[in-house]
Amino acid sequence: MTQFPRAGRVDWIGLRPARDVPVRAVDHALAVTGGGLEGDRYTGGSGKRGVTLIQAEHLPAIAALAGHAEVAPAALRRNLVVSGIPLIALKGRRFRIGDVVLEGTAPCDPCSKMEALLGPGGYNAMRGMGGLCARVIEGGALTIGDAVEWVDA
Repeated sequence: MTQFPRAGRVDWIGLRPARDVPVRAVDHALAVTGGGLEGDRYTGGSGKRGVTLIQAEHLPAIAALAGHAEVAPAALRRNLVVSGIPLIALKGRRFRIGDVVLEGTAPCDPCSKMEALLGPGGYNAMRGMGGLCARVIEGGALTIGDAVEWVDA
């Protein structure tokens, strides 16, 4: 099946310039072809994890499972929070956000840092809801409010 009932939406954008530095929320970002988001630590990597996304609908579930009333997107260390589209369905597919074309490469599994950030059990609270890693196929600008749409390749 290759159809989605509607386009998704970018709700939040975050950049982390270096390891062990807090994620900084921004209103827009520039994606670099073959890299990641300008100003983020993964810009110069292999590209498979160039941009990380998490589904907004999963944030309340992660918070509840971790024993919190809510969880801030920055705490989960992903670049984009999107709503309205099932991210896992974009694995292995190309999709567009603003001017940017991305390709979902793999689930974005949580890391052990979630224990420190969310508390004991934080890693397991995120399992299955860690989001998606993506490669930047065509760079460009993306902004909060941009549509997330599947690209028929």
